[in-house]
Amino acid sequence: MDALSRSVVPLSRLDPGDVAGAGGKGANLAALRRAGFPVPEGFVIRTEAYADAAERAHLAEIVERIAASSGGAGVAELARSARERLVAVGLPDDLRAAIRDAYASLGDRVPVAVRSSATAEDLPFASFAGQQDTFLGVSGVDAVLDAVRRCWASLWNDRAVAYRASNGIDERAVQLAVVVQRMVDAAMAGVLFTADPLTGRRRRAAIEAVPGLGDALVSGGANPDRYLVDVERGIVLDRHGPGAARLDDERLRELAEIGARVEARFGEPQDIEWAIDRLNLLWLVQSRAITTLYPLPPNAPPSSDDVRVYFSANVAQGVYDPLTPMGLQSFQLLGSSVATRAGLPPRDPIAGPSIIAIAGQRLFIDLTALVRSREARPVLNAVLTNMEALSQAIVARLADDPRLSPRPTRRGPVLKALVEALLRTRLPFLVAGALLRPRAAADRVDQRMREVMALADTVPGAQAAELLDAYERSLLRGMGQLMPNAMSLAAAAMLAYGAAGRLLGPDATLDERRSLLRALPTSPTSQMNLSLWALAQQAKADPASASALRDRTAPALAEAHHGGRLPITLQRGLDEFLARYGHRGVAEIDLGVPRWSEDPTHILLVLQNYVRPGDLEAAPDVQFSRLAGEADAMVEELARRASRRGRVRGAATRFLLRRVRELAGYRETPKFYAVLLISRARALLLRAGGELAATGRVDRPADLFFLTLPEARAAVAGTDQRELVRRRRTEYERERRRRHVPRVLLSDGTEPRAEPAGTSGGLAGTPASAGTVSGVARVVRSPDGARLEPGQILVAPSTDPGWTPLFLTAGGLVMEMGGMMSHGAVVAREYGIPAVVGVDGATDRIASGSRITVDGSAGVVTLDVPLAAPD
Repeated sequence: MDALSRSVVPLSRLDPGDVAGAGGKGANLAALRRAGFPVPEGFVIRTEAYADAAERAHLAEIVERIAASSGGAGVAELARSARERLVAVGLPDDLRAAIRDAYASLGDRVPVAVRSSATAEDLPFASFAGQQDTFLGVSGVDAVLDAVRRCWASLWNDRAVAYRASNGIDERAVQLAVVVQRMVDAAMAGVLFTADPLTGRRRRAAIEAVPGLGDALVSGGANPDRYLVDVERGIVLDRHGPGAARLDDERLRELAEIGARVEARFGEPQDIEWAIDRLNLLWLVQSRAITTLYPLPPNAPPSSDDVRVYFSANVAQGVYDPLTPMGLQSFQLLGSSVATRAGLPPRDPIAGPSIIAIAGQRLFIDLTALVRSREARPVLNAVLTNMEALSQAIVARLADDPRLSPRPTRRGPVLKALVEALLRTRLPFLVAGALLRPRAAADRVDQRMREVMALADTVPGAQAAELLDAYERSLLRGMGQLMPNAMSLAAAAMLAYGAAGRLLGPDATLDERRSLLRALPTSPTSQMNLSLWALAQQAKADPASASALRDRTAPALAEAHHGGRLPITLQRGLDEFLARYGHRGVAEIDLGVPRWSEDPTHILLVLQNYVRPGDLEAAPDVQFSRLAGEADAMVEELARRASRRGRVRGAATRFLLRRVRELAGYRETPKFYAVLLISRARALLLRAGGELAATGRVDRPADLFFLTLPEARAAVAGTDQRELVRRRRTEYERERRRRHVPRVLLSDGTEPRAEPAGTSGGLAGTPASAGTVSGVARVVRSPDGARLEPGQILVAPSTDPGWTPLFLTAGGLVMEMGGMMSHGAVVAREYGIPAVVGVDGATDRIASGSRITVDGSAGVVTLDVPLAAPD
C-alpha cells in the first residue's frame, strides 16, 4: 500500500493540480473525474517512477547533451539511445507490485489503454498531441509493465524532442507519468472541439466521429463524419462525411452540452476525446486546451450575439511581441489621462477606459461603437485607410455581419460630447495658433513637455511607495496635459494639406502633393536618423573609431561604452546621440523593454552597418537636402499653377503648402514625447524595483515590469511577489512564441479577414511613397541585428522608430501593415524611397534574395525570378 500511495495513484484519488506528478493528461483526467464527468476507471504511475527509471538507465548525460544540442543527426542518435535504455530498464519490486495491484483492481486481465502523460503536455500553449505513445487493448500485467516502459521511452521520440525544442521547453525539466485506464468497448469514438478550430469561433462545437476506436481518426487512417453545432441554440449547423458514424441531433446536442461543461470546468476551449460504448454510454477519455486559438479579452461577452470588435494596437504599432504587464498598465493609465482630459473619465483609472482590451498580453482597442454607428463608420474607414489599410478592408467587410449592422446614432449627445471635448482640450484654438505661428506653437509644446516631465520628480532618497506614486502621477496626469498641444501641430498640417488640395484641384497630381511630405525639417525621427548617420561618418573618419566598429562585436562595444572605454570620437558622439534619443528603442511602446540608453547594442549594430563599404547613389544627408530643395521648389510651382486661377488662390495655396512643410514633420512628435514620458516612468520603476529586490519581494529590479501597479503596491506593503513574477515571465515567453497575432478580433473568437489582394503581375497594397525601384528583397522580421545592403528593398511586417535607421540605406520599402499615414509610409516619403504598404503576407510571399519591383505610385509589388542569395 505504501508503494501504491507513493508512485501509483488511482484517478479517483489523484489531485487535479498535480501536473508535476501526473503529467498534463493525468491531471486533466483527474479533474474531469472529480467534477463528475464520465471518465473510465484507471490509475496513474507518477513521474517519480520515471525519474527513478531514468536514473537506473543512466540518462542524465544523454539528456544534457540533447538539451545543449542545436539539432541534427546527433540528437536523433542520442534520443534513440535514451529510448533503448528505458525499454530495457528493470523495474524495482515495489513498483511492479504497486502496478500489479492497481491493475488487478480494474478486473481480471481487463484490456486497458496505457498512455503517456508528460509534464510538458496538454498545457495551455503546447498540447503535445500525439508526440508520445499510447498502447491500446493491453491485457495482462506483464504486457502492462512492458507498455509502461515503452511509454517512458516515447518521451524521447524524435518528434517529441523536436516539438519541445520548437516550443522552448527545457529537456532537463520534462518528466513522464503513465495513465492506465480501462478500455472502452467503443461502438463509436471521436473528438470534440468546444470552439471551431478553423475559425476560432467560441460556443460552436466541431465534432468528428468514426465507428469503433478513435485511434484510426487520430492517426488519419479513417475518414470521419464531421458536424458543427451551435452550442447556445443547440442547433446542428452542418454535417458531412461518409455517414458511417450516424450521430443523430440528440447525441450531437449531448456532446456539445457536455463539451460546454468541460470548457467551463477548465476555463478555456477544450479538445476532447470521447467514445460511446456498446451499451450506448458516453465516456470522456481525454481533454486538453485548444492551443491554436488566440485568447479573448477577459471581459469579452459570453454570447456570440453580443459581438465586440477589437482592433490590435500592437500590430498597428509594428510590435508583434506581447507587452509586459506594467507596459499594459501604462497604457491603461495613459488612456485614462486622455479620456479624463476629454471629459470622459473612466470608472477605474487604473483599469483604463472601457475601449482598452487586453488579449494575449497585447493591447486591443474596442471599435464596436464606431463600427455600429452609421455616422461614425465612414470616419473610422477614413482613419484606417490612412493608418492601416488592411484593417480598413477587414472592418469594411464587417458590414456584412448582421450582428454589426449600422445603427443610427443620436446626434445630439454625440455632438454635445464632441464640442465639450474640443473646448476642454482647446484643440481648435491650438490648431489655429499652429497655423498662424508654427514656431511659437512648437515652443509651447516643448514647454508643456517640461511641465509634464516634472510630474515624475521625486525628492532625493524617495522610497518605493513614493516612486510608484510618481509613476502613476506622471502617466495619469501627464498625457492628458500634453496630447492636445502635441496633436495640434500635426492636425494643423493635415488641415493645411487638405485645404491646399482643394484649392489646387486638378492643378496637382497626387504624387506631386505627396512629394511635399518628403524631407520634412521638423520630423524628430528623421532628425534622429540623420544624427546617427552623421555620427557614423565621424566615426568612419576617425581611424580608432572605425577600427573598433569593424573589428569588435556590438555587445562588446556596448559594454565598452558603459565603461567609457570606446575611442573618444565614438564615445562622445554616442553619448551625445543617447542624451537626445536614448529614451527610444525597438518596441519602445512597452515600458518593460530596455531603452537605447540602457543598452545601445542595436545602435552600434546600425553604426557598424553604416560604416561598411558600399555604394550609395547619394549620402542620406545629401539626399535629404536634395529632396527638401525639390519639395520647396514644388511649393512654388504649385502656387504658380494655382495663381493662374486668381492671385488670392495662389497666395493662399503658397501659405498652406509652406505650413505643410513646417508642420507635417510634427506628426511624429506625440509619440516621441509619449515614449520620453514612458522612459521616465520606467526609470522610476527600476528604482522602486531595486528597493523591492533588496528586501526580497522580487528577485531583480526589472521584475517590477511583470507586475501591475496594484501588485507592485502590494509588494511595497510586504507581499512576496517572486512566484507571481516567475509565472508572468513564463507566460510572457510563451506569448513571444505565438506565430500569428490578429489585426482584428471578434469577441466570439473569429478573426475576420479581407479578400486577398493581388494583381496579375504581383502583390497589391496601398501606395505610400511615389516612385519605382527594382532591387533585391531583404525580408526582416525584427530590426535587432538586421543589416541591409545599400539599395536592398526592405520587406517588413511593420515598423516603428526602432526600424527607421535601416531606411537610410534602403532602396525601397514593402510593409504588411500600414496606410498612407502609418509610420513606415511617412518616413519612406521623407527619405524619398518608393514604398508600398498593407501588402498582406508580404514577409511570407516574398523571399530574401528575390528580385522585386516596387511601384510606390500604383501600390504594386512585382516579383521577378528569385535569386540564389540566402536569407
